[in-house]
Amino acid sequence: MNDELSPEDELRLNVLFNTDLKAVRIDESTMTLWALTPQGEASVPLKPNERSDRYLKKVRELLSGHVLGSPGGYPVHLTRWTRQSQAGLSAQHLAQLLLIGEEEAVVAVVHSPALTDELARYAWWCMPTIEHARLMLTRGVVCCGSMGRTLVEFLVEHLAFLYEDDLAILDTVAALLHSDVLTEEERLAVWKRGLSRNSHYVPFLELQPDRLPAPRAARSDHAAVPALAGNAYATMLDKALSAQGQTFLATTGSVLERPEIQEVVNHTLNALATWCAPLRALDDAARVEARAALLAAAPQFEADCAALDALAAVDADSVRPIFLKTTAIGSLMRRKIQPVVAPLLDAIGLLRRG
Repeated sequence: MNDELSPEDELRLNVLFNTDLKAVRIDESTMTLWALTPQGEASVPLKPNERSDRYLKKVRELLSGHVLGSPGGYPVHLTRWTRQSQAGLSAQHLAQLLLIGEEEAVVAVVHSPALTDELARYAWWCMPTIEHARLMLTRGVVCCGSMGRTLVEFLVEHLAFLYEDDLAILDTVAALLHSDVLTEEERLAVWKRGLSRNSHYVPFLELQPDRLPAPRAARSDHAAVPALAGNAYATMLDKALSAQGQTFLATTGSVLERPEIQEVVNHTLNALATWCAPLRALDDAARVEARAALLAAAPQFEADCAALDALAAVDADSVRPIFLKTTAIGSLMRRKIQPVVAPLLDAIGLLRRG
């Protein structure tokens, strides 16, 4: 077996080492090494003198030896280490990882809290994947930098290709909303996708419950809610009967009527629990006192208070005993969670009357 690279490849790679390299990737299907420099992309068609996989291993060892001083190459087999143990690395060290042609090293850079907007751009050139776009948008420095817009546009475009992958939809829409880079037109477009797959709605309920797109009209008796400072029932009624509250309730109801997977149910119930936080924070005695004060001022809202109590009583733990016993999805799952969900839909329907 030949222990050396072909003379032509070794010469070309050594020439590359004398340039200001920003990132390196290897296309194994075409046996081409691509390099990113300030002048643009450069390619090196590799000429293996032995089996391709062995030859690529030597190429990566040469890159690693030049960049990291470690001819043994990058420990790609230590995936957990790769994703979790980069916290102490500086931006300079992360930049070096993008020069060794290892996909797992790129993953390490993307996972690092030391990621910068510039490094995000180079990492994206190396591996432009949906997973990387989502992860990089969790970094404020990336969202605020030049890459924020690039990654958001990519994810918005690729939402259409996720089809019925509800988990991917949840993660992608959450990343988009977290970035706060979406234009209002894009937010509305993402929201409207919920008409065909309601999992698109769930991150909105979790992350932006008080500024949902396309708000519905407030309930006709919204103005009759008494202003009682510090009263949790008055606070919740005012919120529930407002335009945004009616939109939140209608959307929550539409998701709970037809969730497809267990994760959608869990996220939706936790979003509802967070929305009901003012009531959930009360102990029994404080709840009785607050409710009595509200009804003394506006007794017509007694049924609405009971509906709010029903909503505030649930979260993901409410369906946990069911989900621990089944992996059901779709219609079978919906039948199993009916005892939990049916009272919620009734309460939502009551709060949306009028």
